[in-house]
Amino acid sequence: MLLTDASASARERFLPVGPTLRFAGALARRPGRIARRAAELGGSLAGIVAGSAEGEPPRGDRRFGDAAWRESWLFRRLMQSYLAVGQALDGVIADAELDLQDERRVRFAVENVVNALAPTNYPWSNPEALKRAIDTGGTSFTRGARNVVRDLATPPRLPASVDMSKFRVGKDLAVTPGAVVLRTEVFELIQYEPQTDEVRSVPLLVVPPMINKYYITDLAPGRSMLEYYVRQGQQVLAISWRNPDERHRNWDLGTYCESILEALAAAHSIAGVERAHVLGLCSGGIAAAAVAGHLAAKGELDRLAGLTLGVCVIDNERAGTVSALVSRESAAMAVADSARRGYLDGRALEGVFAWLRPNDMIWSYVANNYLLGKDPPAFDILYWNADVTRMAAGLHRDFIQLALENSLAKPGGLTVLGTPVDLGKVTVDAYVVAAIADHIVPWENAYLTTQLLGGNTRFVLSTSGHVAAMVNPPGNERASYHTRDADNPPLPEVWLEGAPKRRGTWWTDWDAWLAERSGRMRPAPPSLGNSHYKVAGRAPGTYVLAK
Repeated sequence: MLLTDASASARERFLPVGPTLRFAGALARRPGRIARRAAELGGSLAGIVAGSAEGEPPRGDRRFGDAAWRESWLFRRLMQSYLAVGQALDGVIADAELDLQDERRVRFAVENVVNALAPTNYPWSNPEALKRAIDTGGTSFTRGARNVVRDLATPPRLPASVDMSKFRVGKDLAVTPGAVVLRTEVFELIQYEPQTDEVRSVPLLVVPPMINKYYITDLAPGRSMLEYYVRQGQQVLAISWRNPDERHRNWDLGTYCESILEALAAAHSIAGVERAHVLGLCSGGIAAAAVAGHLAAKGELDRLAGLTLGVCVIDNERAGTVSALVSRESAAMAVADSARRGYLDGRALEGVFAWLRPNDMIWSYVANNYLLGKDPPAFDILYWNADVTRMAAGLHRDFIQLALENSLAKPGGLTVLGTPVDLGKVTVDAYVVAAIADHIVPWENAYLTTQLLGGNTRFVLSTSGHVAAMVNPPGNERASYHTRDADNPPLPEVWLEGAPKRRGTWWTDWDAWLAERSGRMRPAPPSLGNSHYKVAGRAPGTYVLAK
């Protein structure tokens, strides 16, 4: 859905003609239900005006956090009226009894209109904005107008979520010491300097997403996954993908799988061993799983010491709502659009991600940047999120086809580098991480990976969101995760019932898992690379800096 909608126009996304017409027709055939909903809304509004209504915003809705929404008779009635209209429209959509695909399209459009009309989005009906305007003598609105002009000047023409001037990659972010030991047309391979006297024999290769830059695993000191595992004695190498342009339109899933194999060979050579752990994150996990299936088909699975997949969906069987938003026709148009351009623009994908959580990712910044006239926050994760990349047209096509056919979940359904992939033959130990509040990769979908792999799989459920699950350093008192030592039952709900919550971060749990499978300790190497893989520059390399 994300890769398809990123190629669609705003009109196609927010005003789908076919579903809208079918929605109108369904309502025309059910006038009684419309009348009943209208009467219910009228009664609710009458109760609100009389002051007898007790409507409250849903728990976690931060838009109405200002005290005026509770204490002012005017603002309280305004909030309750808005919520009542939204509930009535939700009921009308349900009354239309559309099929799943049409219902989700219509609901997506209607919910975005309702979110846009929230009183918190306008200066005359936002009490916090009115108070700030008085306190600043109106200069908050002047600053807000400047911010509007700035944001509309650059794609994706949404309110800025982060102050980009506060960070620089290589200075503030991605600063764990290391060096580039391999550079190809597709990627740079970074080896990190040991920070312990002894290291584990078996190295770890990190495969980041192809639609984001790799340093989500190497944020600021103290929040860097790579830094943490280097300090535990793990030998760590990470791929940094090149940002493709129209010259690289033919890079497809096979291209990236071949690159992972090339990086894996380098990890073996540099560490002087025949096995390595592989960590694949999000879309990088899809490619890593395909590589594992390829190695199994060739009888070379012993090149892997273990496979870890983070916030990654392999089986789309339970995609549900998401799959309902995509038709084969819209997918074909998306593929044709990226083929014409040579790539999928990362800014377009950034916009689609934002519209999945518009109140958090769009309207909260409308209020902050425009109505209050404040600068967006300086937050490293949001900087990384805004530091977008492109996706080569060939990979865009292959990922959409992979999702539509669900081919990686079917034995022999996908062919990679000339070999059919059967994940049931991937018998190495696996570690699968998901996030309970993930709005991109529902944890129930990620859990299905445990039913596909043929080895012993440990499933861990972080009590956080998609990105926060990866940036999960020790020291956060609120951090926790679920896991269990028993077998993984077929249903995720059953698994969760028997998986107690544990305090702390899953990073420590995974470190123990890695340590058991990373061989004996040995003296740390005195230098990076070797005679075949020589140092070609300092970390974070050059590819991560390219726009």
